[in-house]
Amino acid sequence: MILSIEPTELKERARAAFIGMAIGDALGATVEFMTTTEITAQYGVFKEIIGGGWLRLKPGQVTDDTEMALCIARAVTKNQGWSREAIAQEFAKWLKSRPVDCGDTCRKGIRAYMLHGTLEVPYNQWDGGNGAAMRMLPAALLSLPDTELLKKYALEQARLTHHQDYSDAACICLGVLIHQILQGASKSQLRHEVDGFVTRFPSFCFDPYRGLATGYVVDTLQTVFYWFFKGRSFEDCLIGTVNQGADADTTGAICGMLAGAYYGLEAIPKRWLKKMDPKLLRELEEHADRLIMASPAGRFL
Repeated sequence: MILSIEPTELKERARAAFIGMAIGDALGATVEFMTTTEITAQYGVFKEIIGGGWLRLKPGQVTDDTEMALCIARAVTKNQGWSREAIAQEFAKWLKSRPVDCGDTCRKGIRAYMLHGTLEVPYNQWDGGNGAAMRMLPAALLSLPDTELLKKYALEQARLTHHQDYSDAACICLGVLIHQILQGASKSQLRHEVDGFVTRFPSFCFDPYRGLATGYVVDTLQTVFYWFFKGRSFEDCLIGTVNQGADADTTGAICGMLAGAYYGLEAIPKRWLKKMDPKLLRELEEHADRLIMASPAGRFL
């Protein structure tokens, strides 16, 4: 592997991906399940981390998107390597803690592990939610830059709860994009990758944008792709995404992950960082460092 960005910048971008994910989650959670019309009527353009929403969150509080990604990262750290069982154990521990939110498909899969030790749920064409895609970042960082390893990790973590073609494809695509961003890809190169993905899976076509941002993984990625490529800054990308409402914590988290990695820590607005729990930010940075150092790319750093 030949890094096209400096090792210090690689680590910084990995940290920014994790922090960007959490910020997108916290920002979007306020307007989750709202329509664009409702958001406009109440906020004009929604652009501040204020908490509230249907979950009645504190400002800066994150939801299952960030928490499940952290479960994977913690499992890798505790196990000193990748383990589906270790991840499932962390998911079970998290669910027992009565988290503020957990999607139905995620809950069903975690309970299957708790009751039966299930590490791969059966294929179900109706399980096309975004719950596996939203937590892809640790798998992407740990596998950098090995695409085959990425596919293995992506599908193993996904199928603990979701086993569906579009979910699988979305997880792999997001992981590939993170790999490319962390190796210095431009937006035009990333757009080429996504265009190829849409050619293989036409349902994900996002241009023209249909304006749907539901928890269906196709709608989720259409929203993320449209606003990531339309935005000219980290803030642009996230504000455009979350103002679509619907599953805004997850679209915000995924877009924040990509935009964080692409634009870097310095591009994340300070006013948003100040709203986040400093302890959470430290943990996110520590896990980003550990995952990158444990990856195949780590030996080059």
